[in-house]
Amino acid sequence: MSGLPGARTCPGPGEASDLKSPLSAKFREPLTETRFQQLFGDAEQEPELLAEPRWSRLWRRRASACSGPGAWRLLLARLPPLRWLPHYRWRAWLLGDAVAGLTVGIVHVPQGMAFALLTSVPPVFGLYTSFFPVLIYTLLGTGRHLSTGTFAVLSLMTGSAVERLVPEPLSGNLSGIEKEQLDAQRVGAAAAVAFGSGALMLGMFALQLGVLATFLSEPVVKALTSGAALHVLVSQLPSLLGVPLPRQIGCFALFKTLAAVLTALPRSSPAELTISALSLALLVPVKELNVRFRDRLPTPIPGEIAMVLLASVLCFTSSLDTRYNVQIVGLLPGGFPQPLLPSLAELPRILADSLPMALVTFAVSASLASIYADKYSYTIDSNQELLAHGVSNLVSSLFSCFPNSATLATTSLLVDAGGNTQLAGLFSCMVVLSVLLWLGPLFYYLPKAVLACINISSMRQMFFQMRELPQLWRISRVDFAVWMVTWVAVVTLSVDLGLAVGVVFSMMTVVCRTQRVQCLALGLAEGTELYRPLRESHKLLQVPGLCILSYPAPLYFGTRGQFRRVLEWHLGLGEGRKEAPKTDGPPDAAAEPVRVVVLDCSGVTFADAAGAREVVQELNGPKTCTVWV
Repeated sequence: MSGLPGARTCPGPGEASDLKSPLSAKFREPLTETRFQQLFGDAEQEPELLAEPRWSRLWRRRASACSGPGAWRLLLARLPPLRWLPHYRWRAWLLGDAVAGLTVGIVHVPQGMAFALLTSVPPVFGLYTSFFPVLIYTLLGTGRHLSTGTFAVLSLMTGSAVERLVPEPLSGNLSGIEKEQLDAQRVGAAAAVAFGSGALMLGMFALQLGVLATFLSEPVVKALTSGAALHVLVSQLPSLLGVPLPRQIGCFALFKTLAAVLTALPRSSPAELTISALSLALLVPVKELNVRFRDRLPTPIPGEIAMVLLASVLCFTSSLDTRYNVQIVGLLPGGFPQPLLPSLAELPRILADSLPMALVTFAVSASLASIYADKYSYTIDSNQELLAHGVSNLVSSLFSCFPNSATLATTSLLVDAGGNTQLAGLFSCMVVLSVLLWLGPLFYYLPKAVLACINISSMRQMFFQMRELPQLWRISRVDFAVWMVTWVAVVTLSVDLGLAVGVVFSMMTVVCRTQRVQCLALGLAEGTELYRPLRESHKLLQVPGLCILSYPAPLYFGTRGQFRRVLEWHLGLGEGRKEAPKTDGPPDAAAEPVRVVVLDCSGVTFADAAGAREVVQELNGPKTCTVWV
């Protein structure tokens, strides 16, 4: 603010001042930036570097990257295994990574198939999404304890987009060939969404926009996942009851689904309802045991895979699929699909769906990686995370995978099982690979109702996030309001619209808080050059006729009116004295009227053209005193 036109400066060392200085006060001459660097700057910094333009330093830095050492540093930054693998503690870490990877891989198999149904694609494509993204993130990711793969929130968002892009015919009675064609179109649509999401994240990486993760605050992310968990629960009710219902999409889809389920409740299948009840009776207690005794158990109990095997054996021995028309998974194709580029003609249609998915992917993954990086004392690179998840989604879409990200449940499971590095992802891929190549026929008779129960039981951690609301209310009422507004918007509208509402409302709270800042009147601590707010102590000295104001807030078009009112209130001008908010140190406290006002703008983080113009108007306006900035 010191370079504004019309600003007065303090009198020089040889100039006289008409103000009476307090006794015992010591003053020094004003310092320019160059003089300050000479006195207090880094002595080792060469003078020519200080005078070198910023663009020149950036150009020299980019040019050095083209050299041999620069290219090696770039390769180390883009391939994290080159940094941590040479320092890998094979004896101390390998067993933990192997056990954790195998445990997570066992969970990936049923969970991947379950989330595939949530995405409205055949179950085998959930196994593909549990293999390729995990393998790619192991090579490119910086989160040592992060587990990637299918994520319920993204699967739900992708399923809504797929149902809208490729709706099921109204007749509902499809032949085998028509069903295969419909599934192929939906797989292509899901892969196109993943391709668009990955391309957007790669674009964000090219622009170094890793800082965008800060705009999705913790209350927004937690409310989003908690509200999406309720969507997942309601969307799985038709599969739990054995009632074939069309999937509801758009706003108020949750309430439409509830109404349709209640209407079709008399037509529910007793066999599938029994399977669902028994599955939940096993899965929920096992989840609770794993949480309660995580410190005592060597590895978490694999309740999901046990339930899958038991249900498959029961269905096969009892012929539930033929006798009671229980819906089963069917044949899982062996091997991998042929690489296929998604239809680029669909990209303009799915762009509106890919953008929120890219933001959710990056926000959830970056926040999870940061949590465990802080816990285990290492750092992550947010821009490298953009590259890792962008490549993971884009490359895996060529193999018919749907959008993927880091997952809450499997990441916590990997840490509890003793995982130490990204190497655990390779062991997880080995489990999924064995299912794709050899063990797929074992899941032929798996009832789809069991997969729906796995979906619901995996939401436990997201539902329990609501227990933090009382503590959040005590810490910050504003964050509590952001949490509730986002959750209500996600539940009543949809996940993507709820995300938009949450982000906008969160940013509005930040803007509103910048307009409620207090302007502090400062006083001089006796015998020093330190100025403190007058409200902190009654022993601070105040120069007669001098008012020193500190404005610790941005000065832009939204706060220029408050800035004017605060200044007029301290000077006792117009009606601003009655309308301005309460501040420290009334202007009539001193016996002598205010003749000089000093504005301390060190707390002004930024100022736009409107704010700067307001300062100039206050400096050049018809005042009864002198204003210094």
